Amino acid sequence: MLRKEECITLFSNLQQISPQEEAEAEAYFETEFEKERLEFLSDQLTCNKETAVWAAKILYHSAQLYLIRENTEKNIENLIPGFKGIRDVSSILSADLSLRFLPQVIVALNSIDPEDPLIPLLESILVQFHYSGIGYDLGLKNVNWQEELKDKTYRKLYLERIVEKKDYKLAEIPFINKLITAEFGIHKDAFWRELKTITEDHNENV
Repeated sequence: MLRKEECITLFSNLQQISPQEEAEAEAYFETEFEKERLEFLSDQLTCNKETAVWAAKILYHSAQLYLIRENTEKNIENLIPGFKGIRDVSSILSADLSLRFLPQVIVALNSIDPEDPLIPLLESILVQFHYSGIGYDLGLKNVNWQEELKDKTYRKLYLERIVEKKDYKLAEIPFINKLITAEFGIHKDAFWRELKTITEDHNENV
């Protein structure tokens, strides 16, 4: 429902996710990944089903925790576990099937309680999977952008989402700014008139 209609059903108590539901989710995310893969025209990437299900659980549980917090403090790390797999382009894009919605959950949590300990936990996941956090201010201080964006498909998708979300902070990192400017060429103003062209050679971190 969230992916098709941008809405989610929340329950009045935390629901256990059965192995059968996990298997069904794996099949679903594999299909969704294939649909999106057709758009970015790469036959080198396959869905990392385990990562896709992990990300879906993170999103589902964080949305549930927006409503239900009674007796959840001790269990929060089980509900929002850290990523244990290998972070590569396939896992980043597989996780993004769900994690792209996580910033909206964080904003909702922040509106209720800015001191909520769940917020930094979720933000730390988005720092690791920051493609899903484009448009949300994460303060990405330790990213080596040349290394991060070396894959051509991922680089193209990353730049496109920066432009889509009009993320000025990322777009004005010199390395990224140079890539975006080169991508736009003489048509830059048609895509993003307000974006500055960064020419000075300064720290590329944000």
